[in-house]
Amino acid sequence: MKKLLSRPIAVTMCLIAIVVMGCLALRYIPVSLMPDIDVPQITVQANMPGYSAREIDRDVISPLRGQLMQVAGVKDIRSEARMDAGYVVMIFDPGSNIDLLFIEVNEKIDRTMNTMPKDMERPKVIKASAMDIPAFYLDIWLKNESNDLAFAQLGRFARGVVSKRIEQLPQTAMVDISGTVGTEITCLPYYEKLQTLGLTTHDIETAIQRNNITLEALSVVDGLYRYNIHFDSQLLTKDDVANIYINHDGRLLQLKDLCSIEERVAQRNGIVRHDKQNAVTMAIIKQNDAQMADLQQSMDKLLEDMRKEYPDIQFKLTRDQTYLLTYTISNLKQNLYVGVLLACLILFLFMRQWRLSLLIVMTIPLSLILTLLCFYMLGISMNIISLSGLILGVGMIVDNSIIVIDNVMRRWREGDGLQMAIVKGTKEVFSPMLSSVLTTCSVFIPLIFLSGVAGTLFYDQAMGVTIALFASLAVATLVIPVYFHLLFKKHRQAPMTTSRKGVMYKPYEAMMGWVFRHSRICLMILVCMVPLTGIIFWQIEKERMPKVEQDDMLVTIDWNTGISATENDRRIVELTEALGDEVETSTSMAGTQEFLLSHTKDITASEAVVYVKAKSVEGLQQIRKQIIGQLQQKYPAASITFEESGNLYNMIFSTDEADLEIHLQDQDGRRPDIASVRSFTDTLHTNIPDISVMPVVTETNIRYVANMEQMAVYKVSYDGLYTRLKELISHNRIFDINDGAQSVPVIVGTDDKENDRILNSTVKNNEGTDIPISYLIQETKGEDYKRLQAGNGGEYYSIDLNANDRDIENVMDFVNEYTHRPQSELSASYAGGYFSSRQMIAELALVLSVALALLYFILAAQFESFIQPLIILIEMVIDIFFVVGVLWLLGESVNVMSMIGIVVMSGIIINDSILKIDTINRLRHGGMPLLRAIMTAGHQRLKPIVMTSLTTILAILPFLQKGNMGSALQYPLSLTLIIGMSIGTIVSLFMIPLFYYLIYNKKGK
Repeated sequence: MKKLLSRPIAVTMCLIAIVVMGCLALRYIPVSLMPDIDVPQITVQANMPGYSAREIDRDVISPLRGQLMQVAGVKDIRSEARMDAGYVVMIFDPGSNIDLLFIEVNEKIDRTMNTMPKDMERPKVIKASAMDIPAFYLDIWLKNESNDLAFAQLGRFARGVVSKRIEQLPQTAMVDISGTVGTEITCLPYYEKLQTLGLTTHDIETAIQRNNITLEALSVVDGLYRYNIHFDSQLLTKDDVANIYINHDGRLLQLKDLCSIEERVAQRNGIVRHDKQNAVTMAIIKQNDAQMADLQQSMDKLLEDMRKEYPDIQFKLTRDQTYLLTYTISNLKQNLYVGVLLACLILFLFMRQWRLSLLIVMTIPLSLILTLLCFYMLGISMNIISLSGLILGVGMIVDNSIIVIDNVMRRWREGDGLQMAIVKGTKEVFSPMLSSVLTTCSVFIPLIFLSGVAGTLFYDQAMGVTIALFASLAVATLVIPVYFHLLFKKHRQAPMTTSRKGVMYKPYEAMMGWVFRHSRICLMILVCMVPLTGIIFWQIEKERMPKVEQDDMLVTIDWNTGISATENDRRIVELTEALGDEVETSTSMAGTQEFLLSHTKDITASEAVVYVKAKSVEGLQQIRKQIIGQLQQKYPAASITFEESGNLYNMIFSTDEADLEIHLQDQDGRRPDIASVRSFTDTLHTNIPDISVMPVVTETNIRYVANMEQMAVYKVSYDGLYTRLKELISHNRIFDINDGAQSVPVIVGTDDKENDRILNSTVKNNEGTDIPISYLIQETKGEDYKRLQAGNGGEYYSIDLNANDRDIENVMDFVNEYTHRPQSELSASYAGGYFSSRQMIAELALVLSVALALLYFILAAQFESFIQPLIILIEMVIDIFFVVGVLWLLGESVNVMSMIGIVVMSGIIINDSILKIDTINRLRHGGMPLLRAIMTAGHQRLKPIVMTSLTTILAILPFLQKGNMGSALQYPLSLTLIIGMSIGTIVSLFMIPLFYYLIYNKKGK
């Protein structure tokens, strides 16, 4: 230390070098919403067009699930089958090597392919990633839509021009598109002409296929020259198809004379609308290593150019993750600056010496810059979690400097020379300061025991606090003494500060006197706090993560009836028109969507997903009530779910998980029949009317069963009947005309798609006679579940409920009673957020216990005593009681963030008590009597304790708001710390001296 005091220039040069490197590192630290972690999830998707949900579950999903359950490390597995498709989702333990598991999953699928239907494509295997969430969605629509063909051209333009230009941006990985509609060329035969001429639709199909040929080039030699000859007879346009010739009995006929040739918009299986306008939507996926801000700037410039180039087309960005990131991070930074400013203000008010205040204030930027440099070196990004670590550190950064300067000033006033006061003053407090830093950091070590992604996630927070504290310790013990000596070397004696210290003495001494006179009352209150804490903790609501207030949401509607995409779209337009002026913008997706990736929920023709952005948080609640009211009034059979709009936070913490999932099975462990489930849901709703129970989601299927005996009698082949049915529903696809990225199908058929007309139509037998189709097939109707779900425990039907803890417990009591009735054929198991939140809280309670044990070990090693650490840890009982009590009174829940706040609080609030007991011990070792040592230590530590507590509290105070995601996440943690620090300061000042006196006074006697 003496060498450093004599070399201020060398210290300054080192500081300048560190500051320069830190500022450069700040430019290159990646900025993201959440830390870059692997989401331990793999999804297997299987597509089987034309297969029912029951067939897909039986033939595809069940065999896949059986194989995939054998993959090592699978924590949970669930599957779902619906019409045309199905999927299996596997959840793995956090920290699993997803790349190796991805390979193993593919190997399992390859082994299963032999048992799958032969016409099935190989299932897709998708790793969950932060990149699954689009950076934003781009909706485009025509200002003046004249007809359906104009919109079809917009779809071609979006796919061929807009998406290509966006994909050319270096920050873009891909563009996923939905809402486009293609065209098709239909040949509608004039059946009367065909019958007169003795032609059939088979003749027309044959003529089209024969004229659509592409021959390979031939090469001929003519003397010294070689020529390539190309034959081009490929059909490319509607006119090419219309001009096809048919030679019938020596007579040339053109196809346009026998059929009506039309190019029309193909049937739409999915419809997208932006604010009720027919639109195309594009999900823009960011490159892994690209910066969100760079992508946003590039997109803004590109859209500005395209708006000028294509004035008839509207472009609108929605669900902008870059705005969420920018707003959240900037808000957190702003709160950080305000916290630093408030902390500096407190220092000036207490110190009243510009030199001392300057010394302490300079600790904050130096420590932060050093911390950011370490962030860059360790590869930690700037995100919500790491910033929260910095925020926690800001309040504690100045603590060490305050303690060092206060101790140096005390020794200088007591008669030591300036240099000796600096050396001895710093040395005296280094050991307790190091112990304080270690105890604060040690509480983060048990966080590794957290299961799920949360344990991995809070590594950034732990590193933020740890680096900031060690940086502040280094600055306080190596830098502050040097500049203290530089600023005060011309002073012969210590300056007398006009601080607020004197103002605090009288109330402090009066309160100390009252506490010591009423020691029994204080002890009784302490004893009562223990059971009261348990009672309040049992009553308070528990959840996994705090609720984040948002002004947008996703609404998923299942109409629970077999309607077309067109009718689905009509109902959605009707619904959105009734929502009023609270809606800022909306995007609706009705029916099956074209997206390739799984960022948007997979829906059927009778389902819809609506993204709604309100003008305010309150407006969103009003919109939610309006949607529920509209559906209950007009479509009571529809089921509806509200989810948060997809972002990385929701993906990592699965915040869209239902509070309670009831998995119903029959007594044999199979999926129960529909009647049993309906009876159960009706009884549940009757007994607990406050709970919203969605109707059982089913679909009605029409099944045609061919009568093989009748077909043999009437000499109709199966292929002929099948082809005729495809003609009648316009699914008889002859070939496709490819034009770049566009594919236009050529279809021979009719416009009749009504069920009755199909049955009343005829099919020609082998002898050319028309046979009514109703003679050959039998129509049956049946009801089945729309989605078939299964998991580790086999197949089940899931009922998802969202309610508070008390209602959920009432529901489970009713379900248990219902399933144990003698006549009941059902059994039930449970899952959902209710259980995952309790598991998380239990793990955090274990973390707190381990943290307290670590604190005890560290303190016992420092004080060489088994009793003194217990005196300090008694403070935890009081603080936890007040924290839980205030959370309960304010209506807040106990969640991961508030529990982490309690754990972090454990390491912070005892720092003052550690220094106070260390001072008492040092005075007693110097021969001072017990009571006098306690009072003297109280006077010496009064100002540092109050200053360090106020700086920490005021640094965190700006985060007591819920304006955005970052602040909403930090609110319970900040509230917990402020309550704990406030009560902890009082305990350190008055209760710790009392406990110390009671123990050592008895030992002395």
